[in-house]
Amino acid sequence: MKPYDDPASRRKFLKTTAGALTGLAAYPALAAAGFTNPGNPMYSISLGVFASYDHARYLRELGCTYIEESVGGFLLPKDGEAKFGQNLQELHNLKFPIWSYVILLPGELKTLGPDANHEAILNRTELALKRAKECGSSYIVFGSGASRIIPDGYDRNKAKAQHIEVCRKMAPLAEKYGVTIAIEPLNRGETNFINSLAEGVEIVEAVRSPRVQLLCDIYHMLKEDESPKEIVKYGKYIVHCHIAEKQSRTPPGVMGDDFRPYLKALKQISYKGGLSIECFKYNDFDKEIKTGIEVLRKQISEV
Repeated sequence: MKPYDDPASRRKFLKTTAGALTGLAAYPALAAAGFTNPGNPMYSISLGVFASYDHARYLRELGCTYIEESVGGFLLPKDGEAKFGQNLQELHNLKFPIWSYVILLPGELKTLGPDANHEAILNRTELALKRAKECGSSYIVFGSGASRIIPDGYDRNKAKAQHIEVCRKMAPLAEKYGVTIAIEPLNRGETNFINSLAEGVEIVEAVRSPRVQLLCDIYHMLKEDESPKEIVKYGKYIVHCHIAEKQSRTPPGVMGDDFRPYLKALKQISYKGGLSIECFKYNDFDKEIKTGIEVLRKQISEV
């Protein structure tokens, strides 16, 4: 019988792997020293990629510090408990850390509007946080643009209050499991609510929890023509970052985007977190990601 097929055996399995997985949680911060800018030792960025864990070995070969997975793909797979057990076993075997997870909520679970379902959201969130802790992970990204679209004609202030309410209810769960929820502003092509770092900070400040902080996504900032100065202004809230090229959300190096103004802003705030290439389509994953990592390293070194 496999460790994930029986609850008692799974508890024993988790106990024996807890030490190794706890070590993974601290690994990115330690490994980030490899990307430290000599001109500013406080500026060290850990490079990672959003991808299926199937790509973990290759990304480690490229010198990535970590991989970023999805909540539905790794923590809450459609095949249920048994599949999560398999994922956890693979993570334990490979020991390449998953630092964070994206897509906390599916579009049908609404945080606001007449169909808001906070009970279902909190049940899903708690299970995701619990399993993220088991994996030794640090963050769950709360973007989920489709879940927070304000319906036409719906009062915007009421919608904002609903969203803040559910985030406030998430906060004690995040504190309980020691995993930080990173609020992600998205461009207006994906949602009509929380489209800037400033709007993200409004939610963070309303919740007032050390486990609810801000994600800086340079792709969305580019789409919204948001200045790098906003990173400096709100830097104290930023715990994690995403990046992709503006036109088609391609990895760095495909279109040749210059990210240095944004990377310079991260340097100004002495950012020491992760920077994940987050794309959803590739013509050639291995080739484009290899180039993307090389381009990012070069641009980081130049700021």
